[in-house]
Order: sequence, then structure tokens, then C-alpha cells
Amino acid sequence: MKITGFRPLIVSRDAEAAIKLFEDLGFEKRHTKEGIEGHVTSVALRDADGHNVNVASSDVIPQDMTAIAINVDNFQEAYDFFMSRGFVNPRGDAVTDTSSSKATLLISPSGYAVNIAEHIK
Repeated sequence: MKITGFRPLIVSRDAEAAIKLFEDLGFEKRHTKEGIEGHVTSVALRDADGHNVNVASSDVIPQDMTAIAINVDNFQEAYDFFMSRGFVNPRGDAVTDTSSSKATLLISPSGYAVNIAEHIK
């Protein structure tokens, strides 16, 4: 498994406010993916120095969550790697599989979150 991207991810019920905050800090929207599982929108932002942050909307979380977004070249290998180290998928075995990516959020034994994703070219 090779890591192809690594950046913070903010998941929020008020994603627009988080996006605006980072735009006010000089970040620009680079990519928007809408309709993930029918209701999630994810926005990738980057500043002039190449710093990245992703912001995703979610109406099912009780409060904002900060996670590490990790892009990989092999989703299944990454999934197995994290699961073998005690991470859990809070949605059972569910993964988000779209025409352009396969991804899921995993929670570490101590409580931090990672979102692993393989982008399909």
C-alpha cells in the first residue's frame, strides 16, 4: 500500500461555515464531490503554499469531527492494515463506493479517526 495523499479532514453539520473560514485564511476550493451516499458533499481546499484541508458535510453526526484523510493506492490493503491494528468501522463493514473512489471512516482504539480512500482514475 502506498500513501498518495495525507491531510486533515473536518466533518461538520455546518460545512459551509468551515469552508468559509478556510477561504478567509486564503484557501481556495480545488475539488467538490457531491451526492456521496446521497447526502454528503466533500470539498478539497488548498492555499498558495500547498497546504490542504478537506471539509465534508454530514447531517448524521452529533458534533463536528476532525480526522486524517489518507489517500492510498489500494483500498483493501489499507483497510486490512488498519483493521488488523484494532481500528473499527463504525458502519460495520460498509464502505462508500462511487464511480471515482472507494472510501470509509475508521476509528482507532484510542478514538481518533482516519478516512481512507482509493481514487479510481
